[in-house]
Amino acid sequence: MRRKKKIPEVRYRASRVCRVLGNPTAYELLHLLRGRRMTAQTLANILGVSVATVSAVLRSLRQLDLVRYEVKWRQRVYWIKYEEISSITAQLEKLVDKIGVKEPEGDHFVN
Repeated sequence: MRRKKKIPEVRYRASRVCRVLGNPTAYELLHLLRGRRMTAQTLANILGVSVATVSAVLRSLRQLDLVRYEVKWRQRVYWIKYEEISSITAQLEKLVDKIGVKEPEGDHFVN
């Protein structure tokens, strides 16, 4: 029986970040928080989703230490902890522009 090799910790943790960024709501929250501080209620209003949805996604982002918050007047105000997040998302969007937009055709995608 073959044993699966362990990947380095940093790559494993990077894959966890990618997994969370694969959630469109999480990705959009990070976009909205670029250089700004907002409450879950404000974010929910902008996205047109429930506060519970935003709170669950923010919890995932906090667990990965990507966002922080402070309590002001009984409300949590969130922001991006590391500026690198903004450059990473900008690079991802640049890559997607290079790849091109794929249009759905039936059950698969074509260029």
